[in-house]
This record gives sequence, structure tokens and C-alpha cells, in this order.
Amino acid sequence: MSKTRTETDSLGAVQVPAEAYWGAQTQRCIENFPIGRDRFLWGRPVIRAMGLLKKAAAMANEELEELPSDIAKAIIKASDEVIDGKLDANFPLVVFQTGSGTQTNMNANEVIANRANELLGAPLGSKSPVHPNDHVNLCQSSNDTFPTAMHIAVVEELYNRLFPAGEKLFKTLTAKAQEYRHIVKTGRTHLQDATPLTLGQEIGAWAAQLHFGIKALGSSLPGLYDLAIGGTAVGTGLNAHPRFGEKTARHIAKLSGHPFRAAHNKFFALAAHDALVQCSAALRTLSGGLMKIANDIRWLASGPRCGLGELVLPENEPGSSIMPGKINPTQCEALTMVCVRVYGNDAAVAFAGSQGNFQLNVYKPVMLQAVLESIHLLADAVQSFNTRCLEGLRPDTGVIERHLENNLMLVTALSPHIGYDKSAEIARKAYKEKKSLRAAALELGYVTDEEFNRWVVPLDMTHPEEEGAEK
Repeated sequence: MSKTRTETDSLGAVQVPAEAYWGAQTQRCIENFPIGRDRFLWGRPVIRAMGLLKKAAAMANEELEELPSDIAKAIIKASDEVIDGKLDANFPLVVFQTGSGTQTNMNANEVIANRANELLGAPLGSKSPVHPNDHVNLCQSSNDTFPTAMHIAVVEELYNRLFPAGEKLFKTLTAKAQEYRHIVKTGRTHLQDATPLTLGQEIGAWAAQLHFGIKALGSSLPGLYDLAIGGTAVGTGLNAHPRFGEKTARHIAKLSGHPFRAAHNKFFALAAHDALVQCSAALRTLSGGLMKIANDIRWLASGPRCGLGELVLPENEPGSSIMPGKINPTQCEALTMVCVRVYGNDAAVAFAGSQGNFQLNVYKPVMLQAVLESIHLLADAVQSFNTRCLEGLRPDTGVIERHLENNLMLVTALSPHIGYDKSAEIARKAYKEKKSLRAAALELGYVTDEEFNRWVVPLDMTHPEEEGAEK
């Protein structure tokens, strides 16, 4: 068995692994919450956020003369190691713990205090000269530190992961829209043939939908920039210097490069997490757009011979263990499964966000986990989809042309000239007798061959406003 040391908290003595930087309260959490395996280590955003927060708090407390300079500097140095990932192994806690995130806050306090004491020549577990509560947690409560870390982690992960992945996908879509702007194809509404459009227009709609989703996600940022720090236990700021919250938020903004600020109403910042709910809802909106794009692509690529077959996807891997030569739209499937998971995470966040009681919402860890998982999954899936599907996507122009030629809804171009009823009669005759539109129109005597050629021009039907302007 590994060696241990004895640490104490308000409940008494606890045995902690001798070499661990965490302390008594972290150890109790390990023992009391053996629930699931998810830890706050998804790309380590939460650990980094806690490190940023504790560093900023120490800087603020030193400036406000609440902390002696030597202790503040030791805390700052230890916090830097947390920020840089050097102490990640000392953050072992699972998501399912106290709903305020107290154990995770104390985990950070204990690790930073022990490392600071070590830097100052004191043994682990001594709590002197640096105390986890009295110094690292000075002017703070878990009720304001954990929601502050929540916002820091989410904003950083949006900028570090999801926004860059979304931008790459948007650029690929806009490039494809431009490349295929002259390919005319059959439109489809109600899963039935409709008037034509260009492949570029179809892809351009996907790009616009993606842009809308990313913009919606960006609209959640102002709420996330508001930090609860300075509210302490219930929002009053008890035991904190009046300027602590404002100063700490400024340091966080400078350290992170994002415009964080102290929330105007700390009571709201502790009692509810509507900014996270809004962010999650925006992730769901983005997922809805990605679901539409991925499904359109796999339908248009269905076949290759017995489906629509208008698009050809990259061949990444065999698609069947029994059917030789089969290739499946696996990147589309993976992306849509991620979208489904995001919908589930959003349901959890929405429900958890509604469960604040009086001055505190106690569903913070699971809300943070769900939002961060959605961000990570979407970022990974979008990047993979872009690289392994969209970049190699190409049209099968032969299939597109055949579908366009057989599209009965080209008859719509005749309607302004011969009227709706006669145009409908042509379409029905062509369909029932399995004839071309031209043959049906000429047999009915509603148009001449020259008129049909002049009026039924699929490319002109994709930009009627330009055709009208020329006339």
C-alpha cells in the first residue's frame, strides 16, 4: 500500500496519499463520491480556469494589501503551475459531487496551498505559512469561485476549439458554393421534385445556416463574460474586500485575453446560471444546423446507383462486414450522433438551470460538464467532418443532369406564359404517360418547340431576378 500522511479538516483526521498535493477535503470527496468516471479533465479547461482564478485572486488580494507579498507570490507561482498543467494529476475529482462545486474549489485551494508551502520550504499538509482557506481562498466562497471558473472554462473552450473548427467548415462550404455555382440541379421540397437551383446555391444555404448557428453562439458571450467573483456566499460579498471582485475580474480578463468583468448583480450570478443555459441552447441551435447539413449530404450521396447519387463522398473505410465494396457516409453519421448528444446535454442544462433555490443553484458541476462536452464533441466532429468528408466532396454531374432533365417541375417556367392550369395539365400528362415535358406540351398544343426552348431554361430559373433585369 502507498504511504499516507494525516491531514485534518473540520470533521477530523483524514489519510491522504503522502505525495499528493491535495488535502483532506479533496480526499473525502474521492471517498464519498465514487460516481462515474468523468473528471474535470476534458482538455483540462476547468483546472486551467481554477488556476487562472486563484492567480487573479492572489494578485488582487496583494494589491488590496489583504495578503502579505511573500504568500501572494507563492500562491501565484503555484497557480501558474496549475494553469500550465504541471499539477493535473492532483485534480482527481468526478463531476458528481456537491452541486456548488465546493470540493473542486477546495481541491484547487489545497493543491495550490501545498505547492506554495513546498516552494517556501514547508512540508506538505502543514497549512503554514500558506493556508488553503485563509490565503488561497481569501475573499472567496465556492459559491462565487466555481461559477466564475465555469464561465472562464466555457469561453476559453469556445474560442480555442469550437469557433476555429466552425470557421474552417464555413470556409470550406463557401469555397464549394463558389466552385459549383454554375451546376444547375433539381430542387426538392417535401422530398418531392421542385424547381431548379444551382449546387452552389444549395451549399451556400448550408454555409448561411452554419454562420447563423455560430453567430447565435456568439450572442451568448456577453452573459458568460459576467463573473460571480466577489459575491462570496450569497451575493452580498461578505468577508471580501469591496473592490476584490472588480480587481480579480480585471486580472482574469488580462490573463485570459477575454473581456471578463465582475457581474453587476452577484445575487443573480450565484442563484442562477442562465448564461450557461443560453450558451447550451445556442449549441443546440448550431447542432440543428449541422444535423440538417449532414443529413442533406448523406441523402444527396445516397446510392451510389439506387439512390439520389448526386454527390460523391470520400471513401474512408469499408462500410460492411458482409457486403463487399460497400461504402457508407460515416462522417455524416458521426456528426449527427454528436448532435443528438448535444440535444441531450442541452436538456440536462435546461433542467438543471431551472433548479436554483433561493440564493444558490446546486447543479453547477453537471451543467458545466454538459456544456463543455457539447463544445468538445462538436469541435471534434466538425473538424473531422470537414477534413474527411466535405473537403473531398464532389458532384456527379451526369446524375445531376439526368435528374434535372426528368424534373417535371421545370413546367413552372411555362406558367407565366400559358397559365397555371395548362402547365399543370402538361405536367400530369408527362407523368402519367411517362413522357418528357416537351413532348407533352407539344402534343397538347399549348406551346411551340421554339417557345419551349426559350421559356424552359433551367439556368435562368435559378436567378429569375437577373433574367428580368436583362429584359
